[in-house]
Amino acid sequence: MGILSYVKSIYALDTIDTRFTNSSSTPYRIDPTAAASKRDDSKPGAEVRLDSNGRPVAQPSNWKTPEFFFYYFVFLTVVPYMFWIGYDVSRRIPSASNLSDCYLASDPNYYKFQPYLSEGWIPGRKIDISDAQYYNFRKNVPYLAILLIFHPLLRRAYEFIRPASTRTGSPKSIGNTYISVVEGESRLQQRASFDFGFAFIFLAALHGFSMFKVLTILCMNYAIATRLPRQFIPAATWVFNIATLFANELSDGYKYTTIANFLSPVGDSGLPSNTLLHSWAQWMDSYLGIIPRWEILFNLTVLRLISFNLDYYWSLDRRAGSPLEVSYEKRSFAHCIRTNAQKKKQLDPTNLSERDRIKIPAPEKDFNFRNYVAYSIYAPLYLTGPIITFNDYISQAKYRPASIDKSRTIKYAVRFLLCLLAMEVLLHFVYCTAISKAHPNWSDYTPAQLSLLSYFNLHVVWLKLLLPWRFFRLWSLTDGIDPPENMIRCLSDNPSTIQFWRGWHRSFNRWLVRYIYVPLGGSSSRTWLTTARSVFNYVLVFTFVALWHDISLNLLAWGWLIVLFMLPEIIGGMLFPRKKWLNNLTAYRAICGIGAVGNLMLMMAANLVGFAVGIDGLKSIVSGIFRDFSVTGVIFLVTASSALFVGVQVMFEVRESEMRKGIFLKC
Repeated sequence: MGILSYVKSIYALDTIDTRFTNSSSTPYRIDPTAAASKRDDSKPGAEVRLDSNGRPVAQPSNWKTPEFFFYYFVFLTVVPYMFWIGYDVSRRIPSASNLSDCYLASDPNYYKFQPYLSEGWIPGRKIDISDAQYYNFRKNVPYLAILLIFHPLLRRAYEFIRPASTRTGSPKSIGNTYISVVEGESRLQQRASFDFGFAFIFLAALHGFSMFKVLTILCMNYAIATRLPRQFIPAATWVFNIATLFANELSDGYKYTTIANFLSPVGDSGLPSNTLLHSWAQWMDSYLGIIPRWEILFNLTVLRLISFNLDYYWSLDRRAGSPLEVSYEKRSFAHCIRTNAQKKKQLDPTNLSERDRIKIPAPEKDFNFRNYVAYSIYAPLYLTGPIITFNDYISQAKYRPASIDKSRTIKYAVRFLLCLLAMEVLLHFVYCTAISKAHPNWSDYTPAQLSLLSYFNLHVVWLKLLLPWRFFRLWSLTDGIDPPENMIRCLSDNPSTIQFWRGWHRSFNRWLVRYIYVPLGGSSSRTWLTTARSVFNYVLVFTFVALWHDISLNLLAWGWLIVLFMLPEIIGGMLFPRKKWLNNLTAYRAICGIGAVGNLMLMMAANLVGFAVGIDGLKSIVSGIFRDFSVTGVIFLVTASSALFVGVQVMFEVRESEMRKGIFLKC
């Protein structure tokens, strides 16, 4: 493979996640010819879906048409100019009289945001690492890299000391290796035992004595699933875990001194009735580990607790029989004794599709406390995710997924490093976060500057989330567990509001669909009544999402704005259905492009409220862009909308190109 081919493969969808190129309903199969495929992607292939009239959903390529050559010209001029505007409001110009000491800022607000800048590693440039989340991640990257190497090596040492039982029963192919069902059970025992033991070490290092608070919540949730009557499990699970989110926030993580004051109040003398208890509480509060505020990161663990309880609840309905083929029993016995479920659908547990890994309940014996703790505190995914369900974790712990490939994991690591480099370069040249933190007078900026500062601010938010998600997924892949990729598209490649939320924090989206959205009834736009019900379901889901992120007005407003901004797309889809435009798909593409421009502006506004400048900041930015409805503001709005329209057409064609290859992503 040449250098260019290798670089191209790094940016292939299959490198990011094989789920993008392989159906979730079929087991993953390695295609050795995929990388060297010479097929013509300019026309729809044989595997492309057809619409109700038998026409290919994917259309012939537009990449070499005059229309798209014009779009290329727009890209080559507009995109560099966008970066120049961001750079121009962030730069300082050295004075000719004293190049070493005196600097004249190109922007009058430079002195306001300069305190938020740090020394950079690019000569002559400072770096904007004023965002606390990215600063902490960046500072700890060397230590995280050591942990990424150390943890899998420690597991291998443990497996060497306590090897799994030898292969017995019918071997099944897993990629290039073979494994039996009995060996899979033994592998689960081995992996879960290690994860269970490492969880205590990991919690002690991260949270110190606060680990006992985490374990107490875990024990209470486990008791809800295993001790309560079946009919009470779902309601009790939701009430307990949502109450835990609020309690964690309002109690500031249950400090031991606060608990001691409650148990032993201060008397009239001004001294507590139990001084020893208070001394112990103060001592325990003095060591709270590397991450003292454990409650901030516990939100993800809450999702895993709910997953365990509901997977266990649903498994109670499947105890009568399993669709899995029991291949470790003797052949004569297995042929004679099969449940009705097995006759309907025989599945090989050693090579399940992703959908089956999630939906088919784990055996009753696997819903034990050891596996529960191992799953809930699984080190690579504990801090930031991605999120996998309990059923999926148990299945992957038994049988290593065929999708985990050494060469693909290396490419994934290279792509992570390239994303990290992109973030570093951006923060060296565009100081959008520092500018917003300095609370400037937004009227000092032109409409173009305001819009692009907001635009780059959102990209910083996207990258600061992408990097830890990909790092910890890389750690998980190295350790033998394949969780979903959290980010599918670049932030600038999302023309649809609904599809954007399918691809942003994707593992959380899939969790919401499985445990909230589908139980509520899902969505439908067949009638206005079903559409209204779907909107109500969206409101409930995004209210939970906002409160799950943080109990704050900005995020609650963000959640409701998201639902509000989905309405134009839903209504537009009902007024302009694709099936009515089959004879003029070019016009349909133009109509969708106009709607997508509105979507992009609304999405940027909502995300600025939730993750960047808040409600007041957005008001100031919008008023700055359209101040007094000036001619400059109107001209900018028309120009920006035209540029976005061009970008949207390219986004549409990227998706058409994927469909011509037989790849159908819902985002």
